[in-house]
Amino acid sequence: MTKKTLILYYSWSGKTKEMAEKINQEIEGSDLKEINVAKDAFDSDQYKTNDIALDQIQGNKAFPEIQLDNIDFNDYDLILVGSPVWSGYPATPIKTLLDEMKNYNGELASFFTSAGTNHKAYISHFKEWANGLNVIGIARDDSAIKDWIK
Repeated sequence: MTKKTLILYYSWSGKTKEMAEKINQEIEGSDLKEINVAKDAFDSDQYKTNDIALDQIQGNKAFPEIQLDNIDFNDYDLILVGSPVWSGYPATPIKTLLDEMKNYNGELASFFTSAGTNHKAYISHFKEWANGLNVIGIARDDSAIKDWIK
């Protein structure tokens, strides 16, 4: 039996959205929700956005508020979280999401899209941010999806 699955994603450029939609088609009956932030939260320039995110992470620790439908996370057996990689970190709206999920009892996995190669840093930072949550896997793109939904 397939786990009841929710796919949550934040996409800055559209690549993570494309991957999330592909995964949603691969998992029968899964729900798909996009994580949004205020329009002025980040810049349209990738490098300026990266600087904003690094300041949020290393400087002021003020992560962006997210806009997401009211979801009871515990209605799901498995939640997949999609994110781009920003300087080795998940996009900062993911930190806000994971903080909101602190009482989630099911399984959590992350997929990411990246033009770079700093995947090990992403994995460790995601696990750190998901402190206390049951992280069963982290993978680039949709390569581990079939394992996660078994």
